[in-house]
Amino acid sequence: MTFYQELQLNQSGSKSYISSLGNSKDKWKHTGIYLFKIFLNIAFCTAFIAAFCALFGPENSSAGLTVLLCVMVFRCADLGIRASHGAANILIVFAILAAGPKLSNMLPAGWAFCTNAVFIMLLMVLGCHNVIMCNHSTLVLAYLLLQGYDVSGEMYHKRLLGLFAGAVMTAAVYYRNHRKKTYKRTFKSLFQEFNLSSARTQWQLRFTLTISSAMLIASLLGIPKAMWIGIAAMSVCMPFPDDMAERIKFRAPGNMLGGVLFLAAYFLLPQGSISYMGILGGIGTGLSATYGWQTIFNAFSSLALAVPAFGLPGAIILRVFNNVFGSVYAWLFARVFQPVLSALINLLGSLNRKLQTV
Repeated sequence: MTFYQELQLNQSGSKSYISSLGNSKDKWKHTGIYLFKIFLNIAFCTAFIAAFCALFGPENSSAGLTVLLCVMVFRCADLGIRASHGAANILIVFAILAAGPKLSNMLPAGWAFCTNAVFIMLLMVLGCHNVIMCNHSTLVLAYLLLQGYDVSGEMYHKRLLGLFAGAVMTAAVYYRNHRKKTYKRTFKSLFQEFNLSSARTQWQLRFTLTISSAMLIASLLGIPKAMWIGIAAMSVCMPFPDDMAERIKFRAPGNMLGGVLFLAAYFLLPQGSISYMGILGGIGTGLSATYGWQTIFNAFSSLALAVPAFGLPGAIILRVFNNVFGSVYAWLFARVFQPVLSALINLLGSLNRKLQTV
């Protein structure tokens, strides 16, 4: 394996490769490459977000993160359709990200639920046709981040410019990296293959209604940082039951442990170092190959942003509560949704057969 190829491996791939090596000298050498890769990733991400904020305002860091995630994901992941159609599709996805979160924040809770349901469903159909790619983890996360960190006035105009630039950049990277792949599917195929009897469509619908209804409940109850509930529900709402059960098992405990570690770091590190907690969390996430550890260190970035608004105890309690609520709600919704949907499909099938015999 070349140095460049090794840099392309994810965390679990790097750790598996290192563990397969025979002698300690090689293990130390490739561990160094692994740590260098993490340093490069953190340095690049930090520089990218800093440059984006310098151009479009510090309040638009969430938009910068959206662009960064999309570029990094879609340079490797394709959409399962012709490259030219996929590039155009990405432009539509960014248009949804620019309009949907803003519109939902302007509407009352009931209409915001409808708005979220429509736009999240569109993101699922347009960007998550191949469920193995897990593109929902990028696109819906971006939607929720932009909704949770809303801006207005001149900052929103700058956000639109930043997202437009990001859309062009992502589409260009996507087309360059995937233009040689051959697909018969077109943009139209994404909608033609939407079918309530397919497992993929059922998951897309369950995912959409889980996130949208969780956000609605949080809004009606006046729970702060409702975005965390949406992200927690999104994170565990997987298409395969075993994967979902595994994530639910780690989501709440991971955030509890993340809160404890954040609390310890807050008091042990020098005063004023809270601004570096996000970087610390990024390093921890980069070193983590499993969902449980990633959940622990992802809490650092969120808590670093929430502490100034809610105080240290309030931010930790709110973080844990929202993640417990979101993950448990997603589990309960899945238990109810599948039987109800199956009954509805059977009813529609029965009505259709009766109409055909008339």
